Amino acid sequence: MPEKFAETPLLTERFDRAMQLALDHHRMHLRKGTALPYVTHLLAVTATVLEMGGNEDEAIAALLHDAVEDGGGPMMQKRMTSEFGPAVGEMVAANSDTDEEPKPPWEQRKQHYLDGMRDKSDGALRVSLADKLHNARAILADHAAVGDALWSRFTADAGQTAWYYRSLATQFKAQAGRMGPSATAGVETLHALAEEIAALAQAPE
Repeated sequence: MPEKFAETPLLTERFDRAMQLALDHHRMHLRKGTALPYVTHLLAVTATVLEMGGNEDEAIAALLHDAVEDGGGPMMQKRMTSEFGPAVGEMVAANSDTDEEPKPPWEQRKQHYLDGMRDKSDGALRVSLADKLHNARAILADHAAVGDALWSRFTADAGQTAWYYRSLATQFKAQAGRMGPSATAGVETLHALAEEIAALAQAPE
């Protein structure tokens, strides 16, 4: 079968600039408890967003979704909005736990994130779902490698982590109709992953 080509680029030089910004910002950043460059997470999230039918703005927001809360703060939020437009700025803001340093307590941040799910734009929901899918898969893969020592990497304990992912799965299921049919499998997968995390954590129902 011959290769197919788009009539116009689906990802333009804006995406290239966002990639460079993400690489520069996270250059020294590693995934928790690993020697993996943090950009592995950003690339996985971006690929998943595109596979769910996300557009270039959503792909850019996926690349930059952690830049504000991981040291960039309000100045990074302002820069992204200025360089890539208000849609990208809105999606990054919607998917940032906080832009404060020091960060508020973990449970307060996560409850605020959960409470804001219904107010996210459709694009911000897709970015969020892609992010949580990759994080959940990483938790399970890392637990398989290191066992319960995994939980010491996080601010939250095993039970809190299980509570958060179950709560996320519930929220995404409630909003699934807004993300389009390409996201349906992702919503179902997150639910299954959340139950696996809960089983590992031996969390109560």
